[in-house]
Amino acid sequence: MIPQTPAPVVKGDLEQAHIFDLTSENKEFEQINLADTNALCGYFEEKLKQTRVGIGRYNENRTIYARSPLFAGRTVHLGIDIFAPTGTPVYAPLDGKIHSFQNNAHFGDYGPTIILQHEEFFTLYGHLSTDSLQGIEEGQTILAGQQIGKMGNTEENGNWPPHLHFQIITDMQGKKGDYPGVASIQDREKYLKLCPDPNIILKMKQL
Repeated sequence: MIPQTPAPVVKGDLEQAHIFDLTSENKEFEQINLADTNALCGYFEEKLKQTRVGIGRYNENRTIYARSPLFAGRTVHLGIDIFAPTGTPVYAPLDGKIHSFQNNAHFGDYGPTIILQHEEFFTLYGHLSTDSLQGIEEGQTILAGQQIGKMGNTEENGNWPPHLHFQIITDMQGKKGDYPGVASIQDREKYLKLCPDPNIILKMKQL
């Protein structure tokens, strides 16, 4: 499925990243008002004081999405999240071209989003900075290792702690600039087939 050795999507030692538990098993969330963006960001900042980088897992059944009506019962995460400081550069792992992009500017949504088309699949990059969408166009050639954007701040990234949502998609189903990053339990198996584990590109041993 992967036609070449992937370049890093985010540079740095991801092997030392803090692995977040965003499920109901994490009882710390019971002490946080998840709808309060400042409180949520404070929780992530505290956890990342030592490592500066964190990971949110693929195929995780998350309670955290209850903070936004956008998800309406969808809880299964279809990508991998990389939490890092605002402005952290994001790179294309493989050669491709820009399929589409847009600012999904709703509370809890992706915010600025870029989707790349590769030989056999697509990759989605959500929660970018607004200026990541400037000066690009659909069909533009992108090379492996080329910077395509940077992580956005909370005010522009859909009201989340700064991070990248990275997702593989095998069939865009006619969508442009957006694709579900979270599925319902009922649709879990369907979407896991459409969105395979991004770690086949990221290659993080701890996942």
